[in-house]
Amino acid sequence: MTISIRRATPKDAGAYARIMASEDVFSNLLQMPYADEEGWRQRLSESGALGKVDLGLIAELDGELVATAGLHPVGAAVRRRHVMMLGISVAPHAQGKGVGNALMTALCDYADNWAGILRIELTVFDDNARAVALYRKFGFELEGTHRAYAMRAGRYVTALTMARLHPQQPAVKN
Repeated sequence: MTISIRRATPKDAGAYARIMASEDVFSNLLQMPYADEEGWRQRLSESGALGKVDLGLIAELDGELVATAGLHPVGAAVRRRHVMMLGISVAPHAQGKGVGNALMTALCDYADNWAGILRIELTVFDDNARAVALYRKFGFELEGTHRAYAMRAGRYVTALTMARLHPQQPAVKN
């Protein structure tokens, strides 16, 4: 099995829509059912535009696009430029095969060594034990619990807020 990571492009919109159309995927994210390829094409085009700081990555397993991930600004506030929000999704048939680990390695490397990111934040549903374990492996710590955070399949569910600070904050080299 070969896992390769690359930057997402608008040409990946069909695969994004396919992955996000899986109930096992969208039910664990804040995505909605009935993923739309054109909507994903627009999102990928906008986030990849010149001057945008979003990082969208995809993972291919033996040549098949099976996962998406990204780092995105938390907002326009100048005082929060050091923070990015993390999102990740892995197709059900590719889970447990190292794909999430490969994407998290790439995202953390980018944040720590290239983008000057001090803090990465994420939100995860409390019953998504596999994701929580992956995030903890990469140094994310629980910061809060949000009861009735989002609706999923007709019920309000609890989410956790987790964050990771840069493990070795950069210093000026003389």
